[in-house]
Amino acid sequence: MQLGICASQAGLSQLEPLLLCGELQAILVPEHLLNPNRPQLQASSELNKLWPDIELLLGAMAAGALIRLVSPLLKSKNSDPAVLLIDGSGELLIPLLGGHGAGGDRHANRVAPLLKAKVVFTGFSSSNGRIALDSWGASWGWQKGQGAWDELMKQTARNQVVLISQDSGNPLALESLKASGVPMQIAESDSQAQLLISAKLGPGCRWHPAVLWLGIGCERNSNLLLLQKAVAQVFKEANLAEAAIAGVASLDLKADEPALLALTAGRSWPLRFFPAEALAPIKVPNPSAVVAKEVGTGSVAEAAALAAAGPGAELIKPKAIFHGAPGEGAVTVAVAQAAAAWAPQQGALHLVGAGPGSIEQLTAAARSALAASQVWVGYGVYLDLLEPLRRKDQIRLEGQLTLERQRCRQALNLACGGTSVALISSGDSGMYGMAGLALEEWLVLGEQERPEFIVHPGISAFQMAAARLGAPLMHDLCTISLSDRLTPWALIEKRLGAAANGDFVVALYNPRSQGRSWQLARAIELLLEQRAPTTPVAICRQLSRPEESISLHRLAELPVEQVDMFSLVLVGNSSTKVAAGMMATPRGYPGAELS
Repeated sequence: MQLGICASQAGLSQLEPLLLCGELQAILVPEHLLNPNRPQLQASSELNKLWPDIELLLGAMAAGALIRLVSPLLKSKNSDPAVLLIDGSGELLIPLLGGHGAGGDRHANRVAPLLKAKVVFTGFSSSNGRIALDSWGASWGWQKGQGAWDELMKQTARNQVVLISQDSGNPLALESLKASGVPMQIAESDSQAQLLISAKLGPGCRWHPAVLWLGIGCERNSNLLLLQKAVAQVFKEANLAEAAIAGVASLDLKADEPALLALTAGRSWPLRFFPAEALAPIKVPNPSAVVAKEVGTGSVAEAAALAAAGPGAELIKPKAIFHGAPGEGAVTVAVAQAAAAWAPQQGALHLVGAGPGSIEQLTAAARSALAASQVWVGYGVYLDLLEPLRRKDQIRLEGQLTLERQRCRQALNLACGGTSVALISSGDSGMYGMAGLALEEWLVLGEQERPEFIVHPGISAFQMAAARLGAPLMHDLCTISLSDRLTPWALIEKRLGAAANGDFVVALYNPRSQGRSWQLARAIELLLEQRAPTTPVAICRQLSRPEESISLHRLAELPVEQVDMFSLVLVGNSSTKVAAGMMATPRGYPGAELS
């Protein structure tokens, strides 16, 4: 639960934008600000009762007042929520408590753009632009294990080198850590390492990526307690961390097994089922002819674990069989380690529209998404435009302009691993951007295996062009892409003809490039069949970027050679006029009156 708390109308006014955009579920207010028509406003006296369920508390009040309110409720930094403070001017956002373990610093980075505030960090790591080791793994979907974390943090504060070992999880995480400035070195062995990224238990401070898949087979109506004990014993014997469990897999005949369903529901573990014909071909060390005769595959636990873990998986704990007392059934458990972590419930895929170019044109929601994302994925030119906003710890992954689907899959795979990822498009990602392809890939995944999917709109090129030109879009309009890479040219011609026939203002996207030099000229020919040669046309290039240029022309005289892939061509309708260097389309046609 994410809550705000205030002591005055001024504080409420600061917090309300976060309530409206869904960042806060409710705001705790004094009695005189309660409103029966606004259930999201709750009495601040409810803080004590709500405290155990609070993940983030954002205060808009005096620092001393907020500290006095929460201090009697504090128990441990391992369980207390993040507490942030917005100052009276609304310009500064301060993580007061839980900056590391409770994610206060991450919350602050995400919320600050929405408040148009600057984050003031007070902790050593964040103040120096470094990642805090005791919160680092959470950004990659990992679970924090045991260890002398306080001593490790003091060591980094003394700028002493930390010896690290990683045998699982995304290697990009180490790149992020190093880039943030943490003094680190790869340990020669696990025994020397002070910080380990591993599915195993042991000495040192540990982060556990979700790379372990449990394969479970059982007799019908086996006892839940037997199943729980079997899993616990297998993990104890193999020295494995249950925090590293990605999910559970079994034969599809067990899809209604009560104990199996109860086990996974109680631990919030994803559950996958495979048909016998999918498991039978998988090579395992301990196949059973008896099992094969019974269910159609010689292995359930081992084969299901390997099938769920995917390509490159390793069976690290062969099956172990556990028999209960009479009537309790029998259980078989095996464990496979995947090549990549799988924690979609921890990840998020943000589709970010970067706008036409200038950072000043970026929406607050897009800024927030970029700040919250550990990895940025996009075409290099678009990433360059946003580079001033990227923190040192945020990973930048560039892709080629024509490999959009590969970029979508790369970003989605990272999000499925438990990471927040920004997939960046220019303009608006839902308009000729990455949102459509990304959604197609996301929908292929099972419902339980989908990371959060959020589209953050941006200012599109035609909107920016309209702002620069005055008022060219005051009547019906349409946008048409002249790129025939994904759309047959015959269909594009059909749309151009319909737009001309309907007298729409037309915004032409992707009008011309080195590999597509003739399409724009042909589009002009088609428009001229139903538009006057004097129809106003604007060539808008590199909008809101340093190289921006806008030129006005007549349709029949458009200098096609001046247009490139960084241009948008805006064609007026029959009523569009040009005056004083501006382009205007009336809201109605001659003879019509505004009521």
